[in-house]
Amino acid sequence: MKTKVIKDDDYSYAVEVLRSGGIVSIPNETVYALACNGLDAAAVASIYEVKGRPAIEPLSLLVADIKVAETACAGIPKPARLLAEAFWPGKLTLVLPRRDTVPHIVTAGGNTVAIRCPEHPRAVQFLRLAGIPLAAAPAYLSDAHIPKSADEVLVYFNGKINCIIDCERCKPGSESTIVSLSSHPYKILRQGVLPEEKIRHVLSLIGESLE
Repeated sequence: MKTKVIKDDDYSYAVEVLRSGGIVSIPNETVYALACNGLDAAAVASIYEVKGRPAIEPLSLLVADIKVAETACAGIPKPARLLAEAFWPGKLTLVLPRRDTVPHIVTAGGNTVAIRCPEHPRAVQFLRLAGIPLAAAPAYLSDAHIPKSADEVLVYFNGKINCIIDCERCKPGSESTIVSLSSHPYKILRQGVLPEEKIRHVLSLIGESLE
């Protein structure tokens, strides 16, 4: 396999790769990611294989908007919709009940799925064209340097993935804030760059709160 680097805005080849069960590396704010059709169990398994990632570690799903998220989540409560409207694209990950369309391999057998819309413009553009949730994992091996450019992704995965969407180097930054809305009480699972007080403010508008 020859890994193709896409330097322009024509993502038609990359979209076809997704439809055929392949892997695309995309910029994801602070680090490149390996991504595939998140509803295709075999494609997801290939990400675990090329990364050497333990099967007990779930993947997150990247989506263009809340409408695409509905194809992966069994139910999206009003608080989740309001948070997505307020902070997507952005560094907010929502944990919601998994729809049966999402293979168990994505969630490592769990009943919930972590989902978000990244704020990198090329990633969002690609997600909109793809129109499906993408299972994603950082594009590096466990003991390797974190790649910030397409050239660095090639060092680890040239010949192992189908293509890379090239862009300027990813910028340093903090992780997303993860909020569980799969059941009450709602709670923050990981405090990231999005402040807790902003999340609490949005939830308070409809009389909801965090644990």
